[in-house]
Amino acid sequence: MLFSSLPFLFNFLPLFFLVYFAVKNRSIRNVMLLIFSLLFYAWGEPYYVFLMMFSIILDYICGYFVAKYIALDNKKIAKRFVILSVVTNLSILVFFKYTDFFISNLNLIPALSNLKPLGLALPIGISFYTFQTISYTIDIYRGEAKVQKNITSFGAYVAAFPQLIAGPIVRYSTIAEQLNNRTESFENFAAGLRRFVAGLTKKVLLANNVAALADGVLALSGSEYGAIGAWLAMIAYSLQIYFDFSGYSDMAIGLARMMGFHYLENFNYPYISKSITEFWRRWHISLSTFFRDYVYIPLGGNRVSKPRWVLNIMLVWLLTGFWHGAAWTFILWGLYFGVILLLERLFLQKYLEDFL
Repeated sequence: MLFSSLPFLFNFLPLFFLVYFAVKNRSIRNVMLLIFSLLFYAWGEPYYVFLMMFSIILDYICGYFVAKYIALDNKKIAKRFVILSVVTNLSILVFFKYTDFFISNLNLIPALSNLKPLGLALPIGISFYTFQTISYTIDIYRGEAKVQKNITSFGAYVAAFPQLIAGPIVRYSTIAEQLNNRTESFENFAAGLRRFVAGLTKKVLLANNVAALADGVLALSGSEYGAIGAWLAMIAYSLQIYFDFSGYSDMAIGLARMMGFHYLENFNYPYISKSITEFWRRWHISLSTFFRDYVYIPLGGNRVSKPRWVLNIMLVWLLTGFWHGAAWTFILWGLYFGVILLLERLFLQKYLEDFL
């Protein structure tokens, strides 16, 4: 169910807010958010909703034991539950998202050429909620978040329908306090509604129309659209992906605000950036900060030797590309940006600052 679809706008959303605000108790409101979010997910994924419920239960249990053994000053056992959470969640993600990619590459080996792809449908939003559940147990282990003792409140965090399909990736530490104490008010609802309408406008009026322009040009042969047509298609496609993705982020932030939650921004005018480094600080901010805090910094960040730092950058961008899609094009795309970022930081940064 898309945010821009009529069933969502005129059936699901009014019914949800009618029930949500009819309940005064915040714990019950979290229960309503969880139930409606699971129904929202089951609309398009009637079977995979049980996979999400498994992740919720698993990470609730792991988080409980991480907090328990941290309190007992036994970090060794606590770390085992963190590893259990991370390995299990990533294994599920890899199985559903990347199995056929690995099989297709193994089929290039003559001795293994008879392997058949599984043809599994990718669970909607699994790339987003997997990272959220991982951040929960890690943040508890690091002491950056307190354990959530109410499983329905934790489930509401994981399954919350505003960010479920296209993000942003909401870290537990960001809204931990808001799950139990948040302010639902007319002002918040009005501000959230304005943000939601702005995102809906980006998606329906801008993204969909420039997409039609880009698709129309690219449907022609190269000799038909020429250099000017190629530039037109490139600009239209760039606007499409921005207005589409940032539009969904705006709608998610707006919906959450209507319920009293404050999600962090996910886009900050990326196309005015003066460098690729700045661009990635402004585009899909929640993903960039996730890889920075949970991959780049644990690897040593820039506090290591230069060769190791180069390796850290390339590993992060290899994973970034692979996260976006199960294909060599995405891997090469990630490595491409990794190389550009290294060139900027090692050689071009000074010239860019002087020039701009």
